Amino acid sequence: MIVGTAGHIDHGKTALVKALTGVDADRLAEEKARGITLDLGFAYTDLGLPPAAAESRDDASPRGAKGARHAAASAAASGNDFPSSGRITGFVDVPGHEKLVRTMLAGAGGIDFALLVVAADDGVMPQTLEHLAILDLLGVHEGAVALTKADLADDARRAAVTAQVRAALAGTGLAEAAVVPVSTVTGEGIAALRAILARAEAAMAPRAAAGPFRLAVDRSFTLAGAGTVVTGTMLSGRVAVGDAVVVSPLGLHARVRGIHAQDRKVEAGFAGQRCALNLAGEGVARDAIERGDVVLSPALHAPGDRIDALLRVLPSETRPVTTWFPARLHSHAVEVGARIVPLAGELRPGETGLVQLVLERPIAAAVGDRFVLRDTSASRSLGGGRFIDLRAPSRKRGTPQRLAWLEAARELQPAAALARMAAIAPVDLPGFLRDRALDPASGAELCATAGTTMAGTCALSPALLATLREGLATTPAQFHEASPDLAGLGREKLRLALQPRLPKEAFLAFLHDEADARRVVLDGAFVRLPGHEVRMTPDDEALWQRIQPQLLGAQRFRPPRVRDFATEFGIDEREVRRVLRLAQRLGRVDRIALDHYFDRSVVGEMAGLAREVAAASGDGWFAAAAFRDRMDNGRKVAIEILDFFDGLGLTLRKGDLRRINPHRADLFDT
Repeated sequence: MIVGTAGHIDHGKTALVKALTGVDADRLAEEKARGITLDLGFAYTDLGLPPAAAESRDDASPRGAKGARHAAASAAASGNDFPSSGRITGFVDVPGHEKLVRTMLAGAGGIDFALLVVAADDGVMPQTLEHLAILDLLGVHEGAVALTKADLADDARRAAVTAQVRAALAGTGLAEAAVVPVSTVTGEGIAALRAILARAEAAMAPRAAAGPFRLAVDRSFTLAGAGTVVTGTMLSGRVAVGDAVVVSPLGLHARVRGIHAQDRKVEAGFAGQRCALNLAGEGVARDAIERGDVVLSPALHAPGDRIDALLRVLPSETRPVTTWFPARLHSHAVEVGARIVPLAGELRPGETGLVQLVLERPIAAAVGDRFVLRDTSASRSLGGGRFIDLRAPSRKRGTPQRLAWLEAARELQPAAALARMAAIAPVDLPGFLRDRALDPASGAELCATAGTTMAGTCALSPALLATLREGLATTPAQFHEASPDLAGLGREKLRLALQPRLPKEAFLAFLHDEADARRVVLDGAFVRLPGHEVRMTPDDEALWQRIQPQLLGAQRFRPPRVRDFATEFGIDEREVRRVLRLAQRLGRVDRIALDHYFDRSVVGEMAGLAREVAAASGDGWFAAAAFRDRMDNGRKVAIEILDFFDGLGLTLRKGDLRRINPHRADLFDT
């Protein structure tokens, strides 16, 4: 369990952590000199088992002897009389000064249990309220309130401050939190508070270690003899010594050389623990990694700078959030400038709605991550919420379908979210798994649970897939009816015509699946239905009947060109060219040269003449002149015909000579 302090400056947070753990969390000389916390401080202890839990304790603890010695020493240092639990609790001590709320936010993002500190002599103060609002926005609903400096307050004062605290907690996730008067001077209440924390530790279920690894960095430093070390809270998964990782959003590749989890050297760290990772790799240095970066499994590296989210505006905000509203975004340890774009009208104080966050730079995040927004002057918190879509579009972001899709994507349970989203639009399954930090291998099981089916790499509901297949049948059919002379519909044109619209790669995979099922035929870049054949319209057939006779007869080896037919018939050259190209697709003619078409039977006859000339040459080699004379044709046309045969592989050329390719000699045999 990770416990995070919160509260106003000089209310005794650091002293309380020391009383509970025996560790002074102020690590900077300036902090010790000034008596205030300027940066995040960390402490670890075994809180022990409270009496009820100690009675049922299983003495066959799986932890090692070294861990037991560490726990015993930690318990002794903090004055803990409870039996050792074998579990180490981490404490994150945050600054209370209003100018250091950004630092407080860096530590609050990964805590499980909030320890709100209110001094009995001061009572609830401005930063008490802001810290409490931040905890509520971050979804921290487990916690307790320590009424510190209780030795300075009589019973009446304690009762009055307790009433203030209860009023402040009302309506938040900590409304039922225990309020415990404590004094680090007299020791009053320390054991009672420790018992509350120990019971919370014992009752708290460990975070799931399944799925890819993520760690939010809050410190980066260099240790002599070790190199670069980063610390932070493990958000998901597990990491082991030797693992390859990426520092995101920078994209810096590294290897894990060593791990400390909850202040102990280990071989692996797990979700929910505070870990220190010793990293190695090209470019890995203290200055290259900064607070706010995320160390993660390589498959998760996909930073984004335009995120759709659910935002709750605090009732204390003084004006509505309108389009392009400026703010500072905090999520885990990252801080970045942002512009807020409400997607369904402005959001007034106290309201919750969908927004798009346009960031100054990309960040590493996951769907469901909590965030807090503060004003650009860093004087107040505006609101906060959860990320919904890390790949938000810049256009059509507020359409009814888009808003419906985001409402579905708000669902945190993966299978339920996938089912709802796939009923509205195709869901890129690899992206869905990556952005929710899920195991890439869990896709098939997730689809089965959600009741979705696959089209390429996209998950769709059965109803959407049926709609897509219906369109795949009717759209080419309509095209064939309107354009019987064309082989098929272009792939991209077909993709854009179908609903739901799939991404290009997913659509190509879908087409291949449909072709394998014999529902369509892929012909290069075109798609046609299995029964479709190119045919001429009556008008095309009429023109062809006028052209064909002149491709046969005495002039068959030197037929008219396209322009000659156009002039003779008094029609557009393009129309003649179109009909001849159609005749070529139907196998009636071959285009020997530009705008020069020969009847297919004549081409076969000319191939026979080429074989005869080759056979008469003695060694099989013949010149273009011999072929020209055999056809009684001009040299230019003869060379065009031979070049055509070269391209088909019927003839092999060497300089000005040619011979028949024995492997293709029967090319035009019928």
